Amino acid sequence: MGVARADDGRLERVDERMDSFFARYGVVVSLGVGLALAPILPVPATVAYWGTTVALAAALLLWSYAFVIRHPGRAEVRAGPVYIAGYAVLLALLVHQNPFFAFASPVGYAHSYAFLRGRWRLVGMAAIAVSVAYSQLGGRFLGEVTPALVVGLVLLTALNAGVAGGFTYMHALTSEQSHRRKQIIAELDAALAENAALHARLVAQAREAGVLDERARMAREIHDTLAQGLTGIVTQLEAAASDDPEVRRRHVDTARALARESLSEARRSVEALAPGRLADARLPEAIRSMAEDWSGTAGVAVHVDVTGEPVPLLPEIEVTLFRVAQEALANVRKHARATRAGLTLSYMDDVVVLDVRDDGVGLGPHRTPGFGLAAMEQRVRRVSGTLVVEGGDVDSGDGAAVNATVPALPAAVSTGPGEGP
Repeated sequence: MGVARADDGRLERVDERMDSFFARYGVVVSLGVGLALAPILPVPATVAYWGTTVALAAALLLWSYAFVIRHPGRAEVRAGPVYIAGYAVLLALLVHQNPFFAFASPVGYAHSYAFLRGRWRLVGMAAIAVSVAYSQLGGRFLGEVTPALVVGLVLLTALNAGVAGGFTYMHALTSEQSHRRKQIIAELDAALAENAALHARLVAQAREAGVLDERARMAREIHDTLAQGLTGIVTQLEAAASDDPEVRRRHVDTARALARESLSEARRSVEALAPGRLADARLPEAIRSMAEDWSGTAGVAVHVDVTGEPVPLLPEIEVTLFRVAQEALANVRKHARATRAGLTLSYMDDVVVLDVRDDGVGLGPHRTPGFGLAAMEQRVRRVSGTLVVEGGDVDSGDGAAVNATVPALPAAVSTGPGEGP
């Protein structure tokens, strides 16, 4: 395509140069041809004849030089009708001297179309066509003028004007179409360049958005795995500072188990895999297992209830519900000072609802949501769900409740334990 466009560009440049040369110097060439061929005819070999002929040729050349050759476009702007009228008169005189000077008529046709407007173009071409018809009938060698000769002159004039006008119009139309095509190609090139720049910006924005999204994902995973695991480990190690060897051993073992689990979850987060519990069990069993382990380390009784018919959901939705349950229980341990907590996982026709509640101190009107709540909300929004957090006044005993509602989008293919994402 690029080679074809380059070839078209070269052809157009050649065509433009030829048109420019013909418009400006065509009269010079045609007068030279007329002078060279003039001796072929039986013209008077007198100084008067040749002096008059050369003077008329020089006058037409100077006339064209003044209006066209020296200042291209000047006749069109200022004195097009004057130029064409003078050209037609001088051409008629030259053709009367010698019919071969009719070779200058194509330039007259082209200039009439270029330097006149509307119907005046036809008038200018007709004036030139009269000289052409006169030369075709023999010019000064006509002999006696008869009515038939006049009719022939008129017919030839009309024919010449029609043919010349048609060809000139078609050439002008072709030139205009070529010019329009160049404009369209230039606009297309500009549009392609703009689209390329826009595409580059979109790619950069998409890359930046992907980086930000991955950073947010890693932040959520770090918070839900490493941060919570480290919190549990610190809690167990602090509790291990006891004089009772059995108590100390039990808390150290629990801290060791939490460390191993946190390390495993961190590795799975880096690889963008589902939590280990979801890889080994369905969502209800994974939440129940996680809640039981949390209860053992937090010292808070927890009850897990599942309603409806559990069905495998899209992996991203199951991960979202699991992480929300995990974060909600972590908040209960850190902030609620609760003695009991409950989780309810409800499978409905078009949504799945997770409720986490406790009997702790509540949120209070002035508590600022931390990263955990923001991460939960981001997770739920990513799967087109909604998250509602409610909590009574501090020390009211109403506790807090977290409600996550997500679409019940079933998994495309039912996978068994260990085949999660």
